[in-house]
Amino acid sequence: MKQRLINVAHNLRGLGVAKIGSYKAYVLMGGIFALAILLAIGAATFAVRGIEHVVARDAHAVLAESEIDWAEVQTDGLLLTLRGEAESEAARFRALSAVSTVVAAERVIDDIQVAPSMEIAAPRFLLEILRNGLDVSVIGLVPTSLDTDGIIARIEAIDPEISVVNMLETASHPVPFGWDRAVGFGLEALASIPASKISISADQVEVTGLADSARQRDEMRDKLMRQRPRGLIASINISAPRPVLTPFTLRFVIEESGARFDACSADTSEARTAILRSGRAAGAQGIIDCTIGLGSPSPRWQVAATESIDALGALGAGSVTIADTDVSLVVPNSVSAEQFDRAAAELERQLPDVFSLDAQRLSPADGEGLDRDEDAIEFVASRDSDGIVLLRGQLTDERLRDAVYSMARTEFGLNAVRINARLDPDLPGGWPVRAMLAIDTLAQLEHGQVRVRADRFDISGVSGDASASDTISRAVAEQLGRGAVFNLNIRYDERFDPVAMRPTPARCEAWITEVLEEQQITFDPGSASIVSGAGRVIDKIAEILRDCGRLEMEVAGHTDSQGRLETNMRLSQQRAEAVVAALSARGILVSEFVAEGYGPEFPVADNSTASGREANRRIEFRLLGESAAEATQERTGDAPDTEQDTAETRDEADLEIVVTTGAGEQPRPPERPER
Repeated sequence: MKQRLINVAHNLRGLGVAKIGSYKAYVLMGGIFALAILLAIGAATFAVRGIEHVVARDAHAVLAESEIDWAEVQTDGLLLTLRGEAESEAARFRALSAVSTVVAAERVIDDIQVAPSMEIAAPRFLLEILRNGLDVSVIGLVPTSLDTDGIIARIEAIDPEISVVNMLETASHPVPFGWDRAVGFGLEALASIPASKISISADQVEVTGLADSARQRDEMRDKLMRQRPRGLIASINISAPRPVLTPFTLRFVIEESGARFDACSADTSEARTAILRSGRAAGAQGIIDCTIGLGSPSPRWQVAATESIDALGALGAGSVTIADTDVSLVVPNSVSAEQFDRAAAELERQLPDVFSLDAQRLSPADGEGLDRDEDAIEFVASRDSDGIVLLRGQLTDERLRDAVYSMARTEFGLNAVRINARLDPDLPGGWPVRAMLAIDTLAQLEHGQVRVRADRFDISGVSGDASASDTISRAVAEQLGRGAVFNLNIRYDERFDPVAMRPTPARCEAWITEVLEEQQITFDPGSASIVSGAGRVIDKIAEILRDCGRLEMEVAGHTDSQGRLETNMRLSQQRAEAVVAALSARGILVSEFVAEGYGPEFPVADNSTASGREANRRIEFRLLGESAAEATQERTGDAPDTEQDTAETRDEADLEIVVTTGAGEQPRPPERPER
C-alpha cells in the first residue's frame, strides 16, 4: 500500500514537470512568432519608404526636366499627390502628364489649383467714319496690324480737297474674320454719301446718311445694296429731308381729256391729303404725287389750295395756278360769264387774306388752243427722239439769237442744235426771258416742244422724271409772274427714268433674254466652240451683266433630240461651260454662275422640223438663289389696294414714284428638276 502511494506521487510529479516544460515551449514559440511579425513589419515599412523615396525622387526629376517648379510632390505608399498652383489648365495638364511617366496615371492624385485667368479678352473692334462734305473724322479701335495709312489714303482719294482727322486707336489682337470686306464696303458707302456716318465692325456695317432728294436717296440705297458683299449685314438708313420749294407752287388743270395736277406742293401731310382729296373730287385720277416741302408762304396754304381746286372743279374747265400767294384762275370762253363771275367772287371771299386772286376768262380767239396760224408771233424750241433740237420763230435781235443758240448748244451738244429764227425788233415785252425759259424747259424733257407766244406758254413732251411737270410748273410760274397763262402736257415714260430702269435681278434677266431672242449664241457643229459671229451676242450680255453686279445665275445649255442622249447631255454641258468661260474672259464676275447641260430634256419647239430643232439648240440664263428670290419679289411686289391709298398713305419723308417695268416676265421653259 505504502509502495503504491509512492508510485502515484512519482507519477504526479512527472506529469507536472512535463506540463511546465510544454508551457515554456509555447511561450518561446510565441515570442519567436511575435519577433518575426515585428521584423516583417519593419522590413515592409523600410521597403515602402524606399519606394516612396524613389518615386518622389523620380517625380521631382521629371518635373525639373520639364521646367515645372511650382508643383509639390507627396508620396503615400504607391500613391503620388501633386499640389501647387498652375498658371493655366495647360500647365496643370503638362505637370500631370510628366509625373505619369513615373507613376501610373491611376495612382496620381490631382490636387492642383489653377490660377484665375488674367488674360484680357480681345476687344470689339469698331471703326466709325463721320463725313460732312470735305471734312472727315475717323474714330475707333482697330487691330494694330490694320493698314490705317491705306484707309486714310483711300478716303483722301475721294476728293483732292478732302480733309481727314485721324483719331484711331489700336490694340494688338488678331484681325477678326470679315474685317477687310466690311471696311471695303464701308469706304464705298462713304464715297457715295457726302453727308454720312459709317460704323464698321467685322460682321456688320451701319450706314446713316443724308440725301438731297428722295430720288437721290433711292439711287444711293440701290447702289449700296448691289455693292454689299454676300454674308455681310448692312443697315442702310438714308433720309431725304423736305426740300425747300421756291416758289411754293400748285397747278391744277381740267381739260376735255380729264383733270390733272401739273404741280402740287404741300406743307404738311394733312395738307397733302386734303389737296389730293379735292383734286380727286374734281376728277383727277391715277397715282398723284404731291411734294411735301418747306417754304410755304402761309400756314393756311391748305385752305387756299383746296378752295382754288374746288372752285375750278365747279367751273368744269380751265386751270388754277398758285405761286406763293398769287392765285391765277384761267377758264376758257366755253364757261359762261355768269358762272365765271360767281365762282371768282366766291373764291376771292374764301381765300385767306394773304392770298390775291387774278381771274381771267379767255376770249374766243384765245380758246382755240394749239391750233395756230403759221404767221403768228411765236418762238418754238423742239427736240426729237434722236436728240436733234430745232429753234425757229422770232427773236428780237442778233444778241438774243446768239444767246439762245449758245445756251441750246451748251444744254444739248454742239452738233445737236439747228436754228432758223428770224429777227423782229417789235416783239412783245419780256420776249427774251420767255425765249431763254423755253430752252431751259426743253432741257428737262427727253423730247418734246416748247411754244412761246405773247399770251401763253405751251409745253408738251416726254420726260423720265416723274416730277417734271411739278418742277417745270414751278419754274414757269416764277419766271412769267402773276397771271401767266401756260399749258403743260408732259408724259412720264419710265424708259427714260434712270431710277425706274436701274439694273435689278429681274430686269437683268429680262434684258439678257431679249438679247438672246434677237440672236442666239451658236457653236460649231458637234462642238463647244463658239462661232465668231456669236461673240457680239456675248459682248452684249457681258455689258448687261457688268451693270448688274453680283448675281446668282444658271447658264443652261440645250440641244435638239438628234443623236445619242449621252452625247447631247455632254455637249450641252460643255457649251454652257464655254459661255461662262467667255463671260469670265470679258471681266464678268462668274463665281456664282452655274453651268448646266440639259441636252434635249426641255424643248421649246417641235424636234421633227428643222426650224424647231434650231430653236431647241439654245443657251438660256436663269436666276438662282437670292437673286431669283429678289426677282420674284420685284415681279409680284406688294401692290397697294387702290391708287388712292397709294397716293395718300406714302410717308412724307419717303415719297416714291410707283412704276411698272416694261419688260415684264419672260416666258420660261418647264420647271427643271433640281440636280
